[in-house]
This record gives sequence, C-alpha cells and structure tokens, in this order.
Amino acid sequence: MDKIDVPVDETVPLDAIAAGLVGLRIVFVNVFAVAGAAGWTLIDAGLNGSAGRITNWAARHFGDRPPSAIVLTHAHFDHVGAIDGLLDTWDVPVYAHIEELPYVTGAQLYPPPDPSVGGGLMARMASAYPRAPVDLGGRVQALPPDASVPGMPGWRWIHTPGHTAGHVSLFRDADRALLAGDAFCTTKQESFFAVATQRPELHGPPAYFTTDWDAAHDSVRRLAVLEPAFMAPGHGQPMAGPDTTQALRELAARFDEVARPEHGRYVEHPRRA
Repeated sequence: MDKIDVPVDETVPLDAIAAGLVGLRIVFVNVFAVAGAAGWTLIDAGLNGSAGRITNWAARHFGDRPPSAIVLTHAHFDHVGAIDGLLDTWDVPVYAHIEELPYVTGAQLYPPPDPSVGGGLMARMASAYPRAPVDLGGRVQALPPDASVPGMPGWRWIHTPGHTAGHVSLFRDADRALLAGDAFCTTKQESFFAVATQRPELHGPPAYFTTDWDAAHDSVRRLAVLEPAFMAPGHGQPMAGPDTTQALRELAARFDEVARPEHGRYVEHPRRA
C-alpha cells in the first residue's frame, strides 16, 4: 500500500472544521458534532470508556442540551464503544443504515478482522479488537430511505459500503462538507507510528476491518465526485482546501495501488454482508 500526501497547511482544527461542525479525537478515532438552529447531533460514539469525555466535550460546546440524535457511520468497536454510557446520560434515538442494524441489535457478528493485510502494528493487533455486536434494541432505527438525516437539515447520508456493508458517510451540499466515517482516512490507520504522529496523508479505509475492496473503491469514487471542500474522517485530521479535494480524486483513481492490500483474506474472498 502506498499513500497520497496532502499539504500540512490544509489541515483544520477539530474545534473549527466547518460551519457548525466540530470534532473530538479519542486516542485514535474521531467523533463529531453537527450543530444547527434546532439543536445538535452526535456522529459516532468513540471507544469504550469514553462516554464521560464525550459528554464533557459536548457540554463545553452545547451546555446541558442533549443531542437530538446519535448517527452512526457504522458499528465497529471504535465507533460505538461508548454508546451505552452515552444513552444512559442522553435518552435520544440512534440511527444507522438498515444494513448495519444487525450489528447494533445483537443479531450478527462482524466478520473477523484480517491482520495479514500488513501495514504496521495496528493491523497486527487486529485479532484482539472487539467485534461482538452491541444490542441497542428499540433505541436504534434505520436512517430514512430518502437519504435525509434526522436532526441535520441540509445533510444527506450516502451509502458507502466496503469497510462494512452498512457504512454511511454524511454530506452537506451547501458548503460541500463531508463526514467520511471510515470510507477513507487521512492517516495510515494500520500503522501505530502514523496514528501517533497524525501526519496528514490520504489512505483508504482501515484495511484490517475492510471486507469488500471493490465496494470500498466504488465508495471512494462516489465521494470524490462530490468534490468535498471540507473532509472530516473517522481516523486522521480534518482537511480543507483544493489540494485535499484533488488528493481524494487521486485516491479514487489510484485506489488499487494506494489502498487495496496486495494480499489478505478479503482481498481474495470478499464478504458483502
């Protein structure tokens, strides 16, 4: 796997990504909040044990107002780890793509991660990562089929499978702001050193958890066509600027060279559910 460099001066701070959009890094994963006239929405739920940190961060931005909802890009352990603790504090609905619901209702395990993709320590440790489903029962519901996002007027969800079957990204047409989830990263998520230093560079989705590389490539193509002006990924720094937009086009064009591993369980035998 290769990389696509992006200019350091096109990184943007997590607390001022775009209008009404802020983020919080929790060790190696980001959560985001989108604010509007009617309130705010939390995107993803971080790592296990981070509920207090998320609620304290939210209080600094929004006072004692709970979010109108929690929207999940997908349900891997680092994106839903604090969901139970957050729902103990905030009695709010949770939304996910209909194909992701089995993994948030206790019905289905994710396919095993694949440490053989290589790339660094984060990949080698993948067998130890939790993959059991969370069970939110009736607190979670499918995102609306019309692509609207509850509580987030002006945003739409885009089905971006590959990393998981029900992965979604969120896009605001007015300013071309993109919440990518794990459709792509701005760090090499397989490498502990890259995650620690957060040097900005464009990569595909975290390879050790991606189960359908053809779908992942199609998803990056779909996002590149939008020409996002602001990009906030689940892993890595948020980016904004013309070189960053061009870098995403390049990732879509060179995906097999830059992102797809040379070998791996799902490279040869994709899992589509």
